[in-house]
Formats: sequence, C-alpha cells, structure tokens
Amino acid sequence: MGSLFSKKSTPKSRVTEQDQAVLKLKQTRDKLKQYQKKIQLNQEQERKLAKQCLDQGRKDKALRLLKKKKFQDGLLEKTDNQLDNLERMVADIEFAQCEIKIMEGLKSGNEALKELNAIMSLDDVEKILGDTEDAVAYQQEIDAMLTGTSIVEFDEEALEGELDAMLAAEEEMKMPDVPVSGIDMPEVPDHEVGEGEKGEERPRELVAG
Repeated sequence: MGSLFSKKSTPKSRVTEQDQAVLKLKQTRDKLKQYQKKIQLNQEQERKLAKQCLDQGRKDKALRLLKKKKFQDGLLEKTDNQLDNLERMVADIEFAQCEIKIMEGLKSGNEALKELNAIMSLDDVEKILGDTEDAVAYQQEIDAMLTGTSIVEFDEEALEGELDAMLAAEEEMKMPDVPVSGIDMPEVPDHEVGEGEKGEERPRELVAG
C-alpha cells in the first residue's frame, strides 16, 4: 500500500548550464534589438520635428534635435557591436556543445571497439583459422578412407593443356567442309598405257587448195 502513495521520482532535467547561458545570451540579444528599434522610431519622429522647426524658422530647436539624432546614431553603433559579440558567443557555445557530443560519441565508440577486440584477439583468429584448416584436412582423410580413394592432386599444366586441346577440336568442328561434287576430274584408265599409245598423234587432214 505504501508504494501506491509514494511520490514518483522526478526525471532529471536535461538542460545544462551551457543551455541556460545560451538562453540568457539570446534574451539579451532580443532586448538589444528591441532597444535599437525604439531608437530608430525616435529618430524618425525627431527628424520630422526638426524639419518642421526649420520650416517655422526655429533653427535652434532643429539644431538640438539633430545633435540628439547624432547621439542616438552612436548608441545604435554600440548596440550593433554588442549584438555581434552576443551572436559570436552564442555560436561559439553551440559549436562547443557539438564538439563535446562528437567527443562523447568517439569515446563510446572507442570503448565498444576495445571490448570487441578484447573478445577476439589476433591470436584467437589465427587459432580459429588453423583449427579450421586442420578440421578440413582431417575430414578429407576420413572421406578418402571411407570411399577407398586417395586424395587427388591436380596438375595445373596438364589441365590447361587438356583445355587447349578441347578448344582446338571445337574450332576444327566449326570450319566449313569443302564440297567435292561439281568438279570435273580426269578419268584414270584402268589398263596400262602402251608406248604406241603414248606417242601416237592423230595426223592433221590436208585441205586441198
């Protein structure tokens, strides 16, 4: 029962001192901008008033108003410098916060990597690879004993020669056949040719003139 009425623990605020400092700087910047806007409005009104005084011949009053405007111009210039300083400080703080987050990320990543390296060192990897090779070789010996065959070792040069011979045979099969029919060949006599037949020439017929 007591746990039902117990107060819940309030979550911790994630707002840091740097966040509060940035917030105060931005509030000060906004106030300076409002102050500048107020001065600019006063200058516009006093400029119009100074023009009226000149039109009415009240030169002294117009001169005092112009002096006041010059003084306010100096205030505006100072506030511009202060705004630049505030903007620069806010940017520096926010960039420093980003750098801190980056460093924290790198730190946690480095610690995680160290833990993983501690789990499996180089010696462990070499041992696992060696055990794997030994297990494969042992399994091959068992297979050879069960099948009654020895482990076959291949000659790479002999295999390449056999492959070249197969390629050459395929090239010969692709070559077109030369046709034999359609070509007149001289007939070969089936009996021996005599000397008279060799030197016999048919006499030319004389044509009477």
